[in-house]
Amino acid sequence: MPPVPTHSAPFRVAVVGAGPSGVYAAQGLVGSEESPLTAVDVLDRLPCPYGLVRYGVAPDHEKIKSLQRSLRTVLEHPRVRFLGNVGVGPGGVRARELLEMYHAVVYCVGAAKDRRLGIPGEDLRGSHSATDFVSWYSAHPDAADGDFALGARSAVVIGVGNVAVDVARVLARGVEELRPTDIPQAALESLERSTVGEVSMIGRRGPSQAKFTTKELRELGALPGVEVSVREEELALDPAYESPEGLPAAARRNVAVLRDWALRGAGGATVAGGAASGSGPGAGSGSGRVARRLGLRFFLRPVEILDDGAGAVRAVRFERTAPDGQGGVAGTGVHEEIETQLVFRSVGYLGSPLDGLPFDERSGTVPHTAGRVLREGAPCPGEYVAGWIKRGPTGVIGTNRPCAKETVGSLLADAAALLGTRGPLPGDPLEALRAAGHQPVEWPGWLGIEAAESELGRSLARSTVKIPDWDGLRAAAGLGI
Repeated sequence: MPPVPTHSAPFRVAVVGAGPSGVYAAQGLVGSEESPLTAVDVLDRLPCPYGLVRYGVAPDHEKIKSLQRSLRTVLEHPRVRFLGNVGVGPGGVRARELLEMYHAVVYCVGAAKDRRLGIPGEDLRGSHSATDFVSWYSAHPDAADGDFALGARSAVVIGVGNVAVDVARVLARGVEELRPTDIPQAALESLERSTVGEVSMIGRRGPSQAKFTTKELRELGALPGVEVSVREEELALDPAYESPEGLPAAARRNVAVLRDWALRGAGGATVAGGAASGSGPGAGSGSGRVARRLGLRFFLRPVEILDDGAGAVRAVRFERTAPDGQGGVAGTGVHEEIETQLVFRSVGYLGSPLDGLPFDERSGTVPHTAGRVLREGAPCPGEYVAGWIKRGPTGVIGTNRPCAKETVGSLLADAAALLGTRGPLPGDPLEALRAAGHQPVEWPGWLGIEAAESELGRSLARSTVKIPDWDGLRAAAGLGI
């Protein structure tokens, strides 16, 4: 049987968001034997697919970025259509309009809002959210221009999750190791000029409660020419440090790695990559940067970011914490200042309200049951959620697969009723979007962006290099600017 053109399948679904959760939802919809003949349009505000796999994975994580290949297979399915450059909400297509074009809509929009620390000095010059830095080195078109690390001698990363590890690693890594990646040229050149020689990654709780994965942690210990340090006296404050047998496997492995570093290093320091850092320009990887040190600290809670008198960061004031016997920590009244000129806040994410959908401000999620959107406790016919906007910002990329599967199961169980209520829908949503003034980027437009990024890389004597701006992406996709 030849492929059915997307617009003519009798049961029509829109998936909002082309990241992993959205693509996994699309895969489940067209791959299930229980599904009616289904056409899926995957909409995204950006002209590029893949979501956080493209714009949230550090450029030196090629193995994780290779997940794009499996996501690509889904988006090239004959009954799946990618429609980028289509925002949903104010200024874009509205939720009620989507329900006129499709039998069902699955919202997979993630949770891109940063949690704030809620402390004085958080908005000083030199204090940034980790997400802003990640967007900058990932070439997100909404990212702010500028040199994050220009003039800073040291940086403090507040948080001990995988994003915090990524930020610390990119700050400490030699530029020559980043050059073969797709990091945008402006970010590469800025990092090459960086004078950051010391990076501290700091958590308010202990090593057994850190959220980074062991793989990410070990990568810090493999950075060539970077001196990594941990303080055994801080590790020992953790009740599970000496006897980690009762911890989950991942936490047990993390504690083992940190213990090894503390015991092997002289005074708690170990030189990663087997090569000692020098001092002064030219040390380490030969990038022209100063020698680099990376310290992991625990049981320190930020209480204030201190002003240098001119509106910029001078230091961060922390309070020493201690286990409270109930799985948390309590302040001890003992304080410590860490001098720095650059702060990155990496303490989690929150979802943002979606136009036309109910929203729980406390959890940052859309109320649902098994993925069915709830209004005043009752399911909304045809509206579904998957991914972080459904369950909150938890898990790794692979966690989105079972999450999407549950939602797809609910949608397919409702499909007969949804189709029976409205029957086959007339017209093609693509034409309706164009008639409303939108400029969707279809799959050939995305292939044009890929080709333009390959050509940009060749022109810079590098591999593929990402285009970092809206005008460049839209022009490469064949749209008028």
